[in-house]
Amino acid sequence: MSTPDIYQRPGFLLRRAHQISASIFERACADLAITPAQYGVLCIIQAQSGIDQSSLARALAFDKVTVLRVLKGLEERGFCQRTISSENRRQMSVSLTAAGQCLLQQASEPVQKAHDTLLSPFSPDERAQFMALLQILTKQLDGEARASFVPMLAQP
Repeated sequence: MSTPDIYQRPGFLLRRAHQISASIFERACADLAITPAQYGVLCIIQAQSGIDQSSLARALAFDKVTVLRVLKGLEERGFCQRTISSENRRQMSVSLTAAGQCLLQQASEPVQKAHDTLLSPFSPDERAQFMALLQILTKQLDGEARASFVPMLAQP
């Protein structure tokens, strides 16, 4: 395979798209000093306060080590707190602090700006098609991933 052929491979393009996505997000949220992983963790905790660390990891398709690293950083900054679960003393449950709630509110506009920037090369129809294709790809090949993904159920 010649070198330029690698640039047409889906794996290369997906990795490059992820790099671009992360860069756009981090630039938009630079004043808040949060990463896409931190934002994802905060969003899941907000949606399901008291979630245990294992369920949190599965809800974001993170391995347990990654979610623990992200949680420790957020906890050190005062955005979340971990406590021993009342349901299972071997698990830690996680909840947002007031500062974490405030950070999510402050992040709303820059996160939307990052989202809009990332999809800006596409027309509205192309955006819908792109998102639909990503959904198909991730759903159909989910079993190939190293980390399991168990999406959170919608809260009533």
